[in-house]
Amino acid sequence: MVSPKQSHRGCKLGTVVKSNSHCDYVIQLDTERDVIAPPAVNDYGFGQFVTLDTDQQHWAVGIIYNSQLFNPAFLNSGPQLTSAPDPLFTPDLIQETKTLLNVVLVGNLEYQGSHIYGHHGIPRHVVPVNTPVYAMDTQSRHHFHLDSEHRPQFKYYGHLLNGGGTFANQLTQQVLTELGTSDLFNDNEQRALQVLCKELTWKNTLGVMG
Repeated sequence: MVSPKQSHRGCKLGTVVKSNSHCDYVIQLDTERDVIAPPAVNDYGFGQFVTLDTDQQHWAVGIIYNSQLFNPAFLNSGPQLTSAPDPLFTPDLIQETKTLLNVVLVGNLEYQGSHIYGHHGIPRHVVPVNTPVYAMDTQSRHHFHLDSEHRPQFKYYGHLLNGGGTFANQLTQQVLTELGTSDLFNDNEQRALQVLCKELTWKNTLGVMG
């Protein structure tokens, strides 16, 4: 039986390998060498909401804001084989090719019995290394954007702009667009989200022109 603290999990993406700050974590993506069913490309795209937790504790909710491909063979100045290499002699080199995901933490989920809601802001605790990371489905994202009174909330706007990396404006705009087209917010709240989105679009346009 799935507990309420596990119901928000989608597919497993990978595990925490390091952090750049209290709210900026690096996730190593699982591959076919790590698990039987690795995540698909659509599971870990730009702007994907994720949850960092174990069976014992939920740690945080985050958003993927960047990715890096780690390939130690790139620009390797060592000797090259004239024929195709035998994979049996290069397992370590193949295994070291990894995909790394940058995640900004924007809050966490709270549980009151079967009632799940979101707490937006900077998580208090430090997430341990090797903590599993899962994609969040639409229903889980809706839970995160409801407060304890079941009212819609979007309180991490400024934090996302400051902590979303080089593409913070584009990331925030994408999140606003997706929330604005969802059924979570009422008409007035959707219009407010659309206004914020238009302001960001205008700022991005001015930045390009400048």
